[in-house]
Amino acid sequence: MENVNIMVDYLLTNKLVLTLLVLSVIMLLKRIVLAQIRGDVSFLSEEQRKWMSRTKNGAFAASLIILFLLWKSEISQFALSVTAIAIAIVVASKEIILCFTGSIQRASSRSFRMGDWIEVGKVCGEVIEHNMMATVIQEIDLQHGQYHYTGKTATLPNSLFFTHPIKNLNFMKRYVFHNFSIVVPRFVNLYPLLPTMYERMDAHFAHFIDVARRYNNMIEKHAGVDLPSAEPHIEITSAPAGEQIVHFMIFCPTDKANHLEQVIRQDFMQEYEKAFPPNPIAEPVIEV
Repeated sequence: MENVNIMVDYLLTNKLVLTLLVLSVIMLLKRIVLAQIRGDVSFLSEEQRKWMSRTKNGAFAASLIILFLLWKSEISQFALSVTAIAIAIVVASKEIILCFTGSIQRASSRSFRMGDWIEVGKVCGEVIEHNMMATVIQEIDLQHGQYHYTGKTATLPNSLFFTHPIKNLNFMKRYVFHNFSIVVPRFVNLYPLLPTMYERMDAHFAHFIDVARRYNNMIEKHAGVDLPSAEPHIEITSAPAGEQIVHFMIFCPTDKANHLEQVIRQDFMQEYEKAFPPNPIAEPVIEV
């Protein structure tokens, strides 16, 4: 018992040793808990990511609280001694303060949560971790009309939330409004092709169109706005050089968007070739 009292007195006297010991215990517990959550799986689920993020944030918060309690008197003395240079410290730590307040702004506005697809500036991806300083996303190639992971991980400081709008793209994880265009160099009447194209697209969408309509209605009710219908849309415009541009907009499962685009392009080219066969090129006459 005396040895225990001596050890406690020693730790209370030497705060640095006690601090290192406490931080070591917290880090050890955090590693054990994270290992238990991760298990032996190769790919983390959304629920696992949530609990891992909560564990990291909890360990960080516990470390801050314990450090403050241990060094409270020293912190008070230090605060009094640096009153004269407080403004300089605030200016120097501006980015850190913005990151903390950006995290508070995100939490209060509930702009996104773990697993959501978001777009901040020109970066799009799925949120895999967020803490008081930064948000980590798994990048998704949405800028080029693709919906697959690029394999890149982007770390966004929370201060960006004050300078860039946060776009929550979570509904795009299942269904998406996919837009693409086909350029027709010849100026011909393309409108007779539209009924056939609508029939072909209806055939491609038959196995999921009912689910797409329900999902579209659910998004409308959740967002409170009037969205385009789940039916495919085709529009024809012309460019200054005389070529025609056929615009397609389809509402389809995100993982099938690119495949359906290729199928519809193939259908259009087949129908266009039937309606407007290419002119045979006259063979040159060779004089002997």
